[in-house]
Amino acid sequence: MNIIKENVDALNAVVKVDIVADDYQAKVDQILVDYRKKADIPGFRKGHVPMGMVKKQYGKSIMIDEVNKLLQESLNKFLTEEKLDILGNPLPRVQEDFSWDAETFSFEFELGLAPQFEVNLSPKKKVTQYNITADAALIDKEVENLQSRYGKISAVDVISENTNVTGTFTSEEKEIENKTTINLSDLKGKSNLKKFVGNKIGDIVELKTKGLFSDDHKLMGALGLSHDDIHGLDINVSFTIEETTEIELAELDQELFDKLFTDGSVKTVTELRDKIKEDAEKQFQQQADQQLLNAVTENLIDNTKFDLPAEFLQKWLATAGEKELTAEEAAEEYNKSEKGLRYQLIQEKIVKENDIKLDYEELKEYAKGFIRSQMAQFGNMNPEDTELEDIANRILGNQEEAKRLQDQLVSQKLMTFYKENMTFKTKKVNYEDFIKEVYK
Repeated sequence: MNIIKENVDALNAVVKVDIVADDYQAKVDQILVDYRKKADIPGFRKGHVPMGMVKKQYGKSIMIDEVNKLLQESLNKFLTEEKLDILGNPLPRVQEDFSWDAETFSFEFELGLAPQFEVNLSPKKKVTQYNITADAALIDKEVENLQSRYGKISAVDVISENTNVTGTFTSEEKEIENKTTINLSDLKGKSNLKKFVGNKIGDIVELKTKGLFSDDHKLMGALGLSHDDIHGLDINVSFTIEETTEIELAELDQELFDKLFTDGSVKTVTELRDKIKEDAEKQFQQQADQQLLNAVTENLIDNTKFDLPAEFLQKWLATAGEKELTAEEAAEEYNKSEKGLRYQLIQEKIVKENDIKLDYEELKEYAKGFIRSQMAQFGNMNPEDTELEDIANRILGNQEEAKRLQDQLVSQKLMTFYKENMTFKTKKVNYEDFIKEVYK
């Protein structure tokens, strides 16, 4: 057997594999002997069928199987030994004159080679790193939310600006009938608020969906529709008022503080506000880090220039899935996935060159931390380590879940690496301004 690689250019190569009878015949003969022992053919005792008859009936199919096995094993071994960094999988070239009756078989495979490039961690245009602070307005709102959550609910006869209204939205046009509770502070614009104020149970309010709520998520919940259903929705809806309540805010006293913090760590309003600020900014840090990772990713993709074997990758995509794609469909799929592939190559290079490692025990500890935080949300603050160990092992036994956690941990390690090795433009903002700058 002979295997050689011929470079077409820096990104494409062809591997040629020649296989002769000596490479596979001994194996084929051995299989035929085994077949003869087991063959059950009318007119012959088991194990006494003439070898010529066995060869005639099974020889060619066995030979084809063995050649294909040898071909795949040899190709994989060659790619490993040559340390070829390929994209996708080798693509066999169709040979019009190929025949299984020949004495020598020649196969050719196209390869797409990974490009060579350098990663610049000091771009001219620096990435913005946000420092999100919890300002007084946000803390005021959260204090009021806590007072409201532990306040006293009472029914009211007439709706005011502070009333919570329960009722049913209906629309014959869109077949909407959804019962919900709305806080009038979530309505957008004074004109919508005026339509509610002064009404009482049994009244029907006529509204327009466009511009009704401060954001689309509240409209989705109110109407019981999906994001696609409410996109650009501009219809008339009726709201039948069924219940009206107001909340008498809880006093900011030690009784409330002890309900919120059972360890007795908060004894004054100032300490409560400090605790809210601390907890909020911890959550904001997670969002800021995710935004920073996204921004660094975009920056690296934009500033790391290299070519890809686009034609090869489109041919590979056409045959890689369960359903074969047309050339046009494969080109479209390539265009959609090209950006992700570029960052994958950049990430792999950074991980390899900077010895960013991930072992199973580390992944397990990360999984246990994730499980611990999930359990804390349901009131289990001190789970046993054996329990965490068992759950982590079960989760990591699921390939899909293990991959998800692994990707999260790698992203976390990369975030740490970027913070240590890149210089950012820092910007201090409150949460509202952060949302406006990043997501709108």
